[in-house]
Amino acid sequence: MCGRFAITLPNDAMAQLFSARPANTLPSVPNFNVCPTNKVHVVRGGEAGRTLDPLRWGFLPHWYKTETAGPLLINARAETLAEKPAFRAACRERRCLIVATGFYEWTKSEQGTRLPWYIHRKDGAPITFAGVWQDWGAEEVRQGTCAIVTTSANRRLSAIHHRMPLILEPDDWPLWLGEAGKGAARLMQPGAEGVLDYHRVDPAVNSNRASGSDLIVPIPA
Repeated sequence: MCGRFAITLPNDAMAQLFSARPANTLPSVPNFNVCPTNKVHVVRGGEAGRTLDPLRWGFLPHWYKTETAGPLLINARAETLAEKPAFRAACRERRCLIVATGFYEWTKSEQGTRLPWYIHRKDGAPITFAGVWQDWGAEEVRQGTCAIVTTSANRRLSAIHHRMPLILEPDDWPLWLGEAGKGAARLMQPGAEGVLDYHRVDPAVNSNRASGSDLIVPIPA
């Protein structure tokens, strides 16, 4: 799964990387502790080209009457994405890319203490999560919402967690966004083998109020 992440790439650099037209209301960067319900940077495709938009991290199905009417859907399992009522239409019609620099996962010590790890690309490039999105709410409060698609962990990450975000390489972006026709389902499997690395970080990140670049600095495991 993915419950917290970091984004440090400047907004204009993100727009250039994805050849996307940026919205004027993008979240401020850097943010080393992006939490559920925060606005995140999302790339969407369309007839007029790609856009880079701020969407709420926490998918809201159309039948939710309020933002808290049901579970907080920050992740969507690839294995059931096309079947779950909340996600099946979005799986077909509203796939997106969610941009990150790295993400956090937790293990537990023998004493039950939560130990955070920071996971990032070995080459230092941004990470691109596969996502799905949904507009939600009445016109006056309408907002875009999204969830990160997850798969079973690859061999490297399985040492710290059994799930991981579905990570897409640049050659996969057009297919996931629907720009290269059908067949996105073949991308929904564990990947990024040999691409990611991780290290222990300070437990300060256990708090959703923590901030600052110190959150991703390595500490002894």
